[in-house]
Amino acid sequence: MASDEQEKPLAPTAYRISVPEDRAMSMELKRLYSNRYYVKWCGCISALFLILVVVVLVLVFTVFRVKDPVIKMNSAKIEGLDRLNVSNIDPSTNLTVIADVSVKNPNVASFKYENATTRLFYDGVVVGEARTPGGRAKARRTVRLNLTIDVMLGKILDVPRLGADLRSGVLPVSSYTSISGKVKIVNVIKRNVVVRLNCTMSVNITSRGIQDQHCRRHVSL
Repeated sequence: MASDEQEKPLAPTAYRISVPEDRAMSMELKRLYSNRYYVKWCGCISALFLILVVVVLVLVFTVFRVKDPVIKMNSAKIEGLDRLNVSNIDPSTNLTVIADVSVKNPNVASFKYENATTRLFYDGVVVGEARTPGGRAKARRTVRLNLTIDVMLGKILDVPRLGADLRSGVLPVSSYTSISGKVKIVNVIKRNVVVRLNCTMSVNITSRGIQDQHCRRHVSL
């Protein structure tokens, strides 16, 4: 009996030792669970951020990529050739070149352009110039520009090849058109654009029209 009474106090001692151990284990489990929660949360945020970056990059290089506006001379004609005396050119004779130029905007945002300048050349000499007011080409739309160029005959009278060209009935001329503007996409992507169009053509004095027209386009971003 005496030995049994001495062994009884050992049970509470063992109980008192196990309580702190359980609490420590519980706190450790909570800490591990909390760390795992934050790791998952940070992983989700990182994944969403990467997806957003990929989506933005895809849009920038596909839908939101700034494409070159297309400028094209659709037609051109000369008025006043019926009043031109080939054998004796009067510098006061009025000749007018009327050109139909189109500006196509293939972008998803509008293309705002400034004044357009067109020059007409004969044998490297500027014989006429026209300016058209600025405007705006809406997204994926085409704007038509009507250019009127008054030809200054007095500037070509001293050209050495003029006589031979008049006898052949064909005058080789060239034109240069420059349009500068800006493409702005959702106020984030902004690009300055300069479109240049160089054309060569022949003026047929007999038919009073323009033939053999060839144009080259150059775009600077």
